[in-house]
This record gives sequence, structure tokens and C-alpha cells, in this order.
Amino acid sequence: MNTSRLSIVGALCLLTLVSLASIGSAADWRVPGDFATIQEAINSSAVVVADRILVGAGAHAGAVVTKSVEIKGEDGAVINSGPAHGSGLVQGFRFLAGSDGATISHLRFEVDLVIMNGAAVNDVTITQNTFVNAVQAVTNWRGDGWQITHNKIVDLRTRCGGGIGVLVGDLAGGSVSDNVVAHNTITGTLHVSSGDCGDYNGSGIVLYADFRWGAAGAKELAYNRIIKNKIALTSDTPQVVDVVAIELTDTRGVAAPSPVIFDNAIGFNDLRGTALQIDLTPDGLDAVNDISRNLGENRGHGLHPSVFGPGDN
Repeated sequence: MNTSRLSIVGALCLLTLVSLASIGSAADWRVPGDFATIQEAINSSAVVVADRILVGAGAHAGAVVTKSVEIKGEDGAVINSGPAHGSGLVQGFRFLAGSDGATISHLRFEVDLVIMNGAAVNDVTITQNTFVNAVQAVTNWRGDGWQITHNKIVDLRTRCGGGIGVLVGDLAGGSVSDNVVAHNTITGTLHVSSGDCGDYNGSGIVLYADFRWGAAGAKELAYNRIIKNKIALTSDTPQVVDVVAIELTDTRGVAAPSPVIFDNAIGFNDLRGTALQIDLTPDGLDAVNDISRNLGENRGHGLHPSVFGPGDN
């Protein structure tokens, strides 16, 4: 037997396995450390798909995300500034083309519009974050396959709109599906701004087909799941803006010729800490969606005129 030949073959096989492993491995980058800011890390050609950006202790600015990376907080990292939204409010992270599959985790947020996509970005994961007193915490316009799970949303604010924990919706005439909003807690007070326009409700979680002001709305919002969340919210000025735990709204209201919000599952949520628990526009949406096994579940209907869409920036 030629043992030398076997040894060479074995060594080549081992080298091949090591090479394949190195090709498939992802790098960790630290902010601060490797980069001064999160935006600098994202912009760097050295940071590639599937890499992790580890955000250290202290206060940081958010960023415009254009790559499929994981941004993970460590040691109590806080995002308290970031890109400007078209409304003039401050964003945390804004997802643009190229960021499909990105992850945001283990961060504390203290900004207005925390997480929002400005394009139809898919398969984003938002998990184990804390959102404090946001106008809108997580806003997914036109994205499929988002996993929004195990987050804490504490208090919300209004600005003639907003006051939203999680929004999944469309205004560009597309289809939005397979999003999961699960195991989140949304608690505390809805703080209504002085002089607020009123005539709407804040929302813990909302599915929203927006046809207002000539928008194309949605072709369908279907096969999304809102499950096992706890929502306990109270408005500090309910006579101006009250709050609903879970909302499904087609802004065409009772005049809608056919439902575009259908085949969604809303179940096993604990809504008992919110006086108005399920809000449907139009009323018949409960016939085409599976809304069951929630704790609480009283019903109402109304339009939520949030004005904080994707914006221009």
C-alpha cells in the first residue's frame, strides 16, 4: 500500500474542507473599534453579506442599510440618533435595496421612526430589541418574510399620526405576505402630542392597505401572522387619540369593492391590557381573516391616518 499517496490525498481533502469553510464564514466588525460608526461599517467594501456589525456600549447613530448584514448590540448599546426622514423626524435604521435578509438585534432605541424600509426589502429579522417612546417602532412597507419577534416596545408617541408599535402595509399596489409578528410585548402609555390633529387611534400592531391621497394601496395583504403578542396600552388623552391593540385597515373603508386584507392569522395574543382590542375597517374583515383565540378581543372599526410612510430620504 502506498501510504505516501494516501497521506497526500488526505491532506488535499483537508485543505479543500478548510477552504470551503473559510469561504462560507462571516466576519465580525466592531463599532467602535474597527469602525467609528455603524454607517461607516456598512459603507466599507470590507464588510460583506452575512457579516456582523457588533455595536458596543454607549450611544450611537443609526444608519441607512444597503447590505444583508447583522447589526447586533452589546453591553446595552443605544441608538439615539440617525438618518432624517422626509417628515423631519429621526430614524434609527432605514432599509434600502440590497439589504434583504438583514438582521437588527439586541439594541435599545430612543428615536422617532425606529426601523423603516424605503424599498420593498424582504426577509428582515428584528429581534430582541427595546423601543422606547417611538412615534413608530417597526414599519414594514411592501416587504415580505419579515420576522419581528421577541421585542419590547415601551410607550409610544403621536405626531398627528403615528403612535404605532408595528406596521405591516403597502401603498404601492403590491402584495405583502409571510410576515410574522410574534412574542412581542407592547406596553405602557400612548403619549398624545400637544395640539394633535386627533380623529384616529394609535395602534399596537396594524396591517394597513393605504389608498389615501391617490396611493395605489395594496393588491393584497395576505398570509401574515400576528401571534402570541402581549399588548397593554393606555392613551394619556383618549378624547383626542385613543389606542387599539390590533388593527386591520383598508382605507377605502366600507366602499371597498373587495377585500385586499385576507387570510391573515391573528391569534393567541393577550390584548386584555388595552380597552379597544380589535379594530377592523371595513367591519367584514373578520370574515376573511382568522381572528381567534385572543385574550380579550372586543371589536371596533376606524381609520388610522398615519402620515409617516417611507418618505423621500
